[in-house]
Amino acid sequence: MSIRTTSLVTGEYYHIYNRGNSKQIIFHDEKDYKYFIKLLKIMNTEKRIMSSRVSDNSVDKKLQENVISIGAYCCMPNHFHILIKQEKDNGISAFIQKISTAYVMYYNKRYNRTGSLFEGKFKSKYAGEDIYLKYLFSYIHLNPLKILDKDWKRKAKSSTRETINFLIKYPYSSFREYYTNQYDVVLKNAFPKYFPSRASFMRDIFSWITLENN
Repeated sequence: MSIRTTSLVTGEYYHIYNRGNSKQIIFHDEKDYKYFIKLLKIMNTEKRIMSSRVSDNSVDKKLQENVISIGAYCCMPNHFHILIKQEKDNGISAFIQKISTAYVMYYNKRYNRTGSLFEGKFKSKYAGEDIYLKYLFSYIHLNPLKILDKDWKRKAKSSTRETINFLIKYPYSSFREYYTNQYDVVLKNAFPKYFPSRASFMRDIFSWITLENN
């Protein structure tokens, strides 16, 4: 049994991520992505929610007494990233266990398979320093550019318009929530006020590209 080396402390921020066993695909199509993202909303509660109710419209809403707050997220074909603040003791572990269990049950049923889907326990990195926490917003939101071009970092300076358009249209991350200022999964007020406007969000997210290529 693996032992978590990072203590998850209430009131602190963490980068949470995991991927499929042997880097296998965990999101095959729009239905898979949307189901997982729905779980990010529905399972953020101390209440017990049965996996069979996830598609029920009656529970497709923000619930009170959140155990965590999400600042950013991104789903990729074989992995996911979530920037989380723990709001209640054991909140992150309970939340990730619920969404992982519910998603595996859904996935195994849909694709007629059995067994584990994810590569062991979820991974976590503490984001205690302000500069690292702010950087994570760029790292997570720019992740989908790997789909556009694996060599996007080197080419980014000459293709900024293309990269921006791609990220705006990419439906499986929180980039569009910040870009449109319409928040669904993200609980922006639980995080430092790094991005008071769309302009500041875009400037700070893409400033990381410039730093990486200098």
